[in-house]
Amino acid sequence: MKVRIEWIYSKSKSAEITFHSEEIEASQAVGIAEDLVRTGRTKSVVFVDQFDSKWTIKEMKGYLKGIETEPHNIIVYFDGGYDRPTNSAGLGCVIYYDQNGKSYRLRKNAFVEHLKSNNEAEYAALYMAVQELAYLNVHHLPVRIIGDSRVVINHLTEEWPAIEKDLSDWADKIEAKMEELSIYPDYYLVNRNANKEADRLATQALEGIEIEATIEVVT
Repeated sequence: MKVRIEWIYSKSKSAEITFHSEEIEASQAVGIAEDLVRTGRTKSVVFVDQFDSKWTIKEMKGYLKGIETEPHNIIVYFDGGYDRPTNSAGLGCVIYYDQNGKSYRLRKNAFVEHLKSNNEAEYAALYMAVQELAYLNVHHLPVRIIGDSRVVINHLTEEWPAIEKDLSDWADKIEAKMEELSIYPDYYLVNRNANKEADRLATQALEGIEIEATIEVVT
């Protein structure tokens, strides 16, 4: 989770200044806040999350401790590929997450039939990714979701209306699953070059290569 630090600097009762940081990871923000308190010039310091809710240092440390053993800091990439002659599709998703002090990468693809368009394949890929989040027991967390489908991202951020019923039905399924898990999605549209991993998985699915693997990411 990313938060902003709101810090009131106090030199005297008549000289108080409020500072606001840019968004940073909550764990990093706690360390900075504790340093600010040690200066002796801090009247108050709180964290502001993406919903404008405010957290004390104690509350944030408790939250971070509580999610330590569960997947968190989650980033999802998704992509779908479509073969028109066979009405079949390849779906791909990559999920990065932290758990128990380590970082992991999950890769998953699937071959599916009876879809009608590349846009539907993109939606199906994202739905598969959300199902994987459910299998990981992800809940009550913000999740960054990244894809190169302008249609999917703009529909789900309500920049564009979902006019086609097939696509609207997929959007409803995805949003219902998100609500069930209390996941707060943060969508990012990127170019295809920035979505290579998920694109490759979708292509491999169409080629009949099935992949489902999770590895630790060592940096």
